[in-house]
Amino acid sequence: MLSNIRDHTLMVARVAHVLFLELTKSATDDIPLPSESLVLAGALLHDIAKTPCLQQDCHHAKKGRDLCVELGYQEVGEVVREHVWLFEFSPKRYASGHFFAKELVYYADKRVRHDQIVSIAARKDYILERYGNNDPERHRLIAENFENCRQLETFLFSTITRETSDVQEMVTGLNLPGL
Repeated sequence: MLSNIRDHTLMVARVAHVLFLELTKSATDDIPLPSESLVLAGALLHDIAKTPCLQQDCHHAKKGRDLCVELGYQEVGEVVREHVWLFEFSPKRYASGHFFAKELVYYADKRVRHDQIVSIAARKDYILERYGNNDPERHRLIAENFENCRQLETFLFSTITRETSDVQEMVTGLNLPGL
């Protein structure tokens, strides 16, 4: 893994983990929390195939999922597969305060450019510039994906009762378990 991808991955893991910790504060018996270990594993492995895919022009989320599944980590593989695009976007579930590990990792990835926490709008602009290829259809799909993320952000932060601008403060000094 290239060092810049490793740095990005560690920041995504910090953001996803702090969101999990915040969710535990508002947890109720009727809404299950995602597994902390699944959130961390998914975040730490979300870009496991990014380096080889930069060289081979493949879809890193799918290749990463396949690698995790081959190693016997099906659940982690599904989180890795959906960190770029959520296949099931569920506003009704989010409105009830119920989030899966994949949503925390997906959201965290959309808030981290390189190793810096940024707004969703800033990350979208970067993705459009980096991967948009001046293709109107790609631009439309990227914009749609980031609009879903913005909606997820609204539900997530209404559940944890923090501000989106608090993310940097929330991760400052946070040590990841086992690292």
